[in-house]
Order: sequence, then structure tokens, then C-alpha cells
Amino acid sequence: MEKFLKDYIDRVRPPFGGISEETGHVIASAFFSFKFELYPKTLRECATALSLVPEWNGSSALKTSLLIVRKYAEAYENAQVRPESIPVFGESDKPYLAVNLSPELTEDQLTLDLDNALILLYAVAVITSPDDEQALEEHRKYLIKMLETYKRALGML
Repeated sequence: MEKFLKDYIDRVRPPFGGISEETGHVIASAFFSFKFELYPKTLRECATALSLVPEWNGSSALKTSLLIVRKYAEAYENAQVRPESIPVFGESDKPYLAVNLSPELTEDQLTLDLDNALILLYAVAVITSPDDEQALEEHRKYLIKMLETYKRALGML
């Protein structure tokens, strides 16, 4: 799945490569704070990143990812298992997502959406935030393990 992740990052590099380093750093901070269960910080970082992301073709997928992560952080901070309402990726967002599965192959669409959101935030941070490169590399296995859960559904066994 390492190659899958590398290929995905290479695939989304062109549309997201123009994001500023400042925005990339905020996105990396949102990713890390969620991973480390620092949910109030996640809420702040997602709100800041949403205000910094410029409008272009891929911005919808990135903004939806930030909204999904923010909703989960809010729910977890309030001791809920899942948010009451969750933004969903639109059809135009699918080219920017790591894992696209048909509904019959998706056991849990909400978890898949959260995973796709986190993977996209990670990829954008890797592409746009050189200051966070080492820290992101140290957490790459987290994404690899996440992707492993979709290996069968992706037909990679």
C-alpha cells in the first residue's frame, strides 16, 4: 500500500501543488491534531484552513475533507461516536479521493469518507508544507494501515 499512497500523492500533486506553504502547514496541523486527539485544536485548524483554501477545481474535495474532519473532532470532543450530520463528497470530488468504491463494496461509507478526508489532508500537507515533511513521514505508516483496510475492496489481494 506504500506504492498506492505514493501514486496517490503524485496524482493529486498537480491540482494541489499551488496551495501556499502557510495553508499547507495549517492543513498538516489539522491532520496531526486530529490524529493525536487534540480536538479543540483540530476545530481551530480546520476553521483556519477553510478560510485559507483558494477556490479552484479541487478546492471542493479539500474543503469537504476539512469539514468532515472538523465534524468528527466536534463529535469526539462531545463524547459522541459519530457526528449527527456529516458533509459528503460530491461526484466532482471523486478524482481527488484516494479510495473510490462502489456502494456495494463499501461496508461503512462514513468511515470511508473520514479516511478519504484524512488521506487527502495528509497528501496536501506532504505536497505543500516542507516544514512538516519529517513529521509527516514519521506518520506515513498510519495512512498505510488505514489503506490496508481497503486492499480487498480495491482488488489488491
